[in-house]
Amino acid sequence: MVRVPLATNTVVVNFEQLAANVLDSAVDVILLDTTFWGGMRACVKAAGVCETFQLGVAVHSSGELGIQLATMLHLGAVIPNLTFAADAHYHHLTDDIIEGGLMHYEGGSIAVPTAPGLGIKLDHDKVQQYSELYKRLGGYPYDQDPARPGRAKSLAAPSDSITPHIEQMPG
Repeated sequence: MVRVPLATNTVVVNFEQLAANVLDSAVDVILLDTTFWGGMRACVKAAGVCETFQLGVAVHSSGELGIQLATMLHLGAVIPNLTFAADAHYHHLTDDIIEGGLMHYEGGSIAVPTAPGLGIKLDHDKVQQYSELYKRLGGYPYDQDPARPGRAKSLAAPSDSITPHIEQMPG
């Protein structure tokens, strides 16, 4: 008789799926993500729908850099029915493209930036460095990185023996 709320980031990632979930419940907790849902305003609107239909809400991480993390932190701060802990993959990063480098965890949390706008500024030199790295290495196969802590060497094709060489950028 123990009820464990169910959430997933593979369904209920838009308003059409949210409506279907209201009519025929598939998950109990809706994971709001400013990328999947189309920005902060859409996420706040979705949180209101969830409140109406008594669905739980959490903030979802999609492996973002500091720019999107700032949107997610602000989102979490303004949703009154945020009933579950926010998700984050930010601790896997070794660098960021925002001024000052990585945002810092304190007591398991990252503070909502307080400067104007999203509270962060781009480090244009880092953007250029990582743009060049992307041009040399290509896109990041998120689910296939054997160097990522806690991940299998390849979720997409477990028999792959490819090990990427990950350069450390001068910082």
